[in-house]
Amino acid sequence: MTKHILLLLFVLSTMTLAAQQPVPVKPRILISTDIGGTDPDDNQSMAHLLMYSDRFHIEGLVSSPSYGNGSTKEILRMIGLYEKDLPQLRKHRNGLASPDYLRSVTRQGHRGNAPYIGYAEASEGSEWIIRCARKKSTQPLWILGWGGLEDLAQALHDAPDIQDKIRVYWIGGPNKKWSANSYAYIAANFPNIWFIEVNSSYYGFFSNNDSPDSIRSTNYYGHCIQARGYLGKDFKNYYKGEVKMGDTPSLLYMMDGNPSDPTRESWGGSFEKFTYSPRVIFNRTTTVADTVAFCTVMEFHFQGPVINLRPDSACFYMETIYKNNIQRWPGYYLGNGEYALRYIPKQAEVVNYRFTSGVAGFASGEGRIVVTNNWPGKPHATDYQLGANWFTDKADLSLYDGKIQGGKTILKWRSDILSDWAKRWSWLAK
Repeated sequence: MTKHILLLLFVLSTMTLAAQQPVPVKPRILISTDIGGTDPDDNQSMAHLLMYSDRFHIEGLVSSPSYGNGSTKEILRMIGLYEKDLPQLRKHRNGLASPDYLRSVTRQGHRGNAPYIGYAEASEGSEWIIRCARKKSTQPLWILGWGGLEDLAQALHDAPDIQDKIRVYWIGGPNKKWSANSYAYIAANFPNIWFIEVNSSYYGFFSNNDSPDSIRSTNYYGHCIQARGYLGKDFKNYYKGEVKMGDTPSLLYMMDGNPSDPTRESWGGSFEKFTYSPRVIFNRTTTVADTVAFCTVMEFHFQGPVINLRPDSACFYMETIYKNNIQRWPGYYLGNGEYALRYIPKQAEVVNYRFTSGVAGFASGEGRIVVTNNWPGKPHATDYQLGANWFTDKADLSLYDGKIQGGKTILKWRSDILSDWAKRWSWLAK
């Protein structure tokens, strides 16, 4: 049986090498993650990163939770597991990152989402982004976003010169929903930044194609991960070992081919340029006659009482239902009786919502809006106008994986990706 497994791994790894293209140079990367928060797929992606750390120059691991309780504590715990597995991994691969080095580049970023203006105050994480971006190098610093954009927005606000020194691959979707204000700040003020905005393609790596939030069931854990090292034992704690890893496509993109060409085919997806990011402004509650594309920045602006409150203070909320929970999105007082809130729907659906406030005289209300499944949708006069280096999920209908736009650009490589990783898991088998 063991011989058959080894033969299978050899055949699969040979197939993988045929599919994967060489990277011109080992990339400089900084991970911005909400690990430890509400979605444990970051733990799975962190295990993948650590086991492939020989493929990157890792310059930073920043905890950037726009929602939830993510912290550096969880990053450091994962590094500790990796440290225990490292002797076995090093028997098969040179150049794996030192645990002490990884701890030295781990930083805490901003906790929680930014106010309406899009940034708040400097954090260890935002300052580390600036420091890494300003290093003398012939390469750009790639910021791989697994969580919110608050630290990136803060870094750009505090050091605008870094926009020409960095490139961004950001897993948007739900992260964009939580990080609406920081996204809006970057799109409005740094349209010429080099930015890959992935709002849906990454779902193709793990989802059932008609339900983006679901996880495709496999026997991968039982066959390839179970009881293999400390990282393998820990993996069972996330989705019972089912592979989600929604942030891993950012790593895969850097491992396959020339990352300077987002339009190429790669393990991490294939993308196209887009020149506007949709932004729709409403001065009222909406109805089912109103339609926006998913991941559109929706802004609600209201006139209300003039109050003695510092501008950019949260003072009203938009409540929506997600599964069995009520999610509350903060709205802000802008001064002079003006109130505003941003909301970004992450998928095609009908969103039911209501506004609530403790401000006397603020008009509450309920509304609905229809969200379509084609990003970025039709242009509007209020859209953010983007420069020449923004890329996003391909809109070609033939590349949809069910309801997932661009999903097939990653799904097609899933077997190769998991087979390659299975080889590394085998190194931890005893």
